[in-house]
Amino acid sequence: EKQVFQLRAHMYQARSLFAADSSGLSDPFARVFFISQSQCTEVLNETLCPTWDQLLVFDNVELYGEAHEMRDDPPIIVIEIYDQDTVGKADFMGRTFAKPVVKMSDEHYCPPRFPPQLEYYQIYRGNSTAGDLLAAFELLQIGPGGKSDLPPIDGPTDVDRGPILPVPLGIRPVLSKYRVEVIALELHMSMFSIVWGRRVPPWGFEGQEGPFEALRNAKSRTLDNQHPFASQDLPENELLHPPLNIRVVDCRAFGRYTLVGSHTVSTLRKFIYRPPDKVQHWNMTG
Repeated sequence: EKQVFQLRAHMYQARSLFAADSSGLSDPFARVFFISQSQCTEVLNETLCPTWDQLLVFDNVELYGEAHEMRDDPPIIVIEIYDQDTVGKADFMGRTFAKPVVKMSDEHYCPPRFPPQLEYYQIYRGNSTAGDLLAAFELLQIGPGGKSDLPPIDGPTDVDRGPILPVPLGIRPVLSKYRVEVIALELHMSMFSIVWGRRVPPWGFEGQEGPFEALRNAKSRTLDNQHPFASQDLPENELLHPPLNIRVVDCRAFGRYTLVGSHTVSTLRKFIYRPPDKVQHWNMTG
């Protein structure tokens, strides 16, 4: 028996991806395969932690089988991550698999199963791990009433992104404003003329750049008064925080630079400062 569905792939973010370029970064995009269809996210340049925040909609997906089989054991979704090159074809970076949450036409779109929650999917490159994908997938049966009976896609909308749909409200994380401060004391390296690169983000989350300048005292490798900070919107759920990437580059003549080294702080949970409760403080002191 033929069943017709709509697949919604909520591609929010990836983290700790493979560095495919000599700069220590990549230009990643994701391709989602389901049955005989495939779609791609947009390409994000120079990052190992892309926040695509993109909804991919697969319409008129035809599956054959019993309804209860579709609900309990849906087909597998294949997601592949690529690095976009300026010349030549894209480079494969890793692959992961997922199963969608299935809603039949006679079911209600309500908790606890819907809307689906974002989950981390381990990305593999051969036998090695190559990062994580934060996404959610739902397979919605199209009943006799057609697509008009499907649950609506609730904003937000961004006119600057054109036809690209963002991840809907209720699935996307709730964000809060954080102040991220890096206190850099010293570089222990056997090279001179080391700088924290300025053309590309040397540290930070997506879209943030640390304002380090060239070392004034290269022989001692000290970093005087290097306390950069930046404001960043991060999920309230600490488990969804992206890692902090730090890169050191050697700045050469004519604006060229070479990657010297990099480090990733995988979690910032132990560094988060939580101000004391003002009410509790007032009760204790007053």
